Amino acid sequence: MKSAVLIVVAALLLAGCSSSKQVTRLDPGSQTDLSGNWNDTDSRLVAEEMINDALSRPWLGNFREAQNRKPVVTVGRIRNNSSEHIDTETFTKDFERELLNSGQIRFVAAPEQRMDIRSERQDQADWASEETKKMLRDELGADYILLGTLSSITDQEGDKQVIFYTTDLELIDIQTNEKVWMGNKKIKKGISRGSTTW
Repeated sequence: MKSAVLIVVAALLLAGCSSSKQVTRLDPGSQTDLSGNWNDTDSRLVAEEMINDALSRPWLGNFREAQNRKPVVTVGRIRNNSSEHIDTETFTKDFERELLNSGQIRFVAAPEQRMDIRSERQDQADWASEETKKMLRDELGADYILLGTLSSITDQEGDKQVIFYTTDLELIDIQTNEKVWMGNKKIKKGISRGSTTW
């Protein structure tokens, strides 16, 4: 009985050794589509194109002319209404990065980040020296908030599948609730299996 157990364990160890894993480092900027689902390339391209569109529209010039300063923007919730699990935080970070790096606006922390920052200021109020503590209730208020949704439709027949993604963003004046910009970006992917081609 003991020898039978040893034979089974040895066989399992040999089987585990024979199926080796290979890891290849890829360029983070490269386009890689394995499943056809939403991926980092889609997120980056959508963010770049939509933010470039937003920053080229009249709302920005109108604000600068009326206020004589750069507008202050924050990114709110980007809802995932697609059929896939998509990390919307990564998606949101892509939008934040494009907005901030444009140099055309000022940018404040997202709503969930502000709670952590307020907690830190409260802690400083109790424990930091007078010279170094940061004041409570002295935040820079945002003029606009960017909100949006990501949706998908999947159509499949046999070995062919089409996934249609649409991203809708809206830039809203926080004081008046006026929508000053609306953007839409669509991505359509054709996926085929086996010898089926498009």
